[in-house]
Amino acid sequence: MAYAVLGRTGMTVSRFALGTMMFGAAGNPDHDDCVRIIHAALDRGINFVDTADMYSGGESEVIVGKALRGRRDDVILATKGHFALEPGLNRSGNSRRHLVRAVDASLTRLGTDWIDLYQVHRPDSDTDLEETLGVLTELVRAGKIRAFGCSTFPAHEIVESQRVAEARGLMRFRTEQPPYNILARGAERDVLPVAERWGMGVLTWSPLAFGFLTGRYRQGAIPAEREGRAALRPAWFDPADPTTTRKLDAVERLIPIADGLGTSLPALAAAFPLAHRAVTSVILGPRTMPQLESLLEALGVELDEVVLDRIDEIVLPGTDVYAPNAAFDVPRLADPRRRRRVGPLR
Repeated sequence: MAYAVLGRTGMTVSRFALGTMMFGAAGNPDHDDCVRIIHAALDRGINFVDTADMYSGGESEVIVGKALRGRRDDVILATKGHFALEPGLNRSGNSRRHLVRAVDASLTRLGTDWIDLYQVHRPDSDTDLEETLGVLTELVRAGKIRAFGCSTFPAHEIVESQRVAEARGLMRFRTEQPPYNILARGAERDVLPVAERWGMGVLTWSPLAFGFLTGRYRQGAIPAEREGRAALRPAWFDPADPTTTRKLDAVERLIPIADGLGTSLPALAAAFPLAHRAVTSVILGPRTMPQLESLLEALGVELDEVVLDRIDEIVLPGTDVYAPNAAFDVPRLADPRRRRRVGPLR
């Protein structure tokens, strides 16, 4: 296992992180099996575990807490907050009111006194960045979190957050967690360069493009029974969707590259994000032990310039074959009131 410093936090993390979105009711409901997977990852040298309060409604954090008993001091533990876990007003977002409650609830579920990296799971257009940075700064000073970052923020909001922190004397986002894989390379246009410019650590999610880069889904052979992430978003696997066709076409061209390297398509996909100079760690999100073992094959994969050039021919740098964040609408686009002026100009 290789390691790198996470931005300028001073924390050293494994180049592959263990993501736990699939632990719990949304993926693998067997807590004991999930704990075994976490322990296997730690035994292979992974020291970076990423979860979120919304994964299976908090169940993932409970599982992680069980697994880290007796091993907490050796792990850089990251979690996230933003989404609502229960109905009601003021139960989501990046406000002081919500984040204070969310951090305390995560600490309880995780069974720990501190979180190494707390991440705001998505932007919140209704909350001022100063409000969010202010409460996160206070949570660091209270010893509840060690550092904080953002997840899936557009480049302009990352820059704005850095400027607000600088102007107000607040601590700043130290990391960004963007979607990034061979089929979704949009982050190369602006998010990754911006993160590098500000010295932010980058931990990327969805290296397997929601399952398309497992090789399980091929042209003319999409299984009717879907599991894992495919079961969460079945519409994304519709054979009649032109986006599905484009993804499958790319997969057919990528498989010979993996074969030529003597490795699997999942291992090639997991290794790819680390080829970008701005990326610190790639989040692997297995649901089963065989999936973890398959992904960890990437430890032995080296991508040279020839291989990377071939990948560039299949998916151009900075382009997306599909919209990697389509599951979460951007409020300014989804709500007509936020993008239209109705009535005459005054």
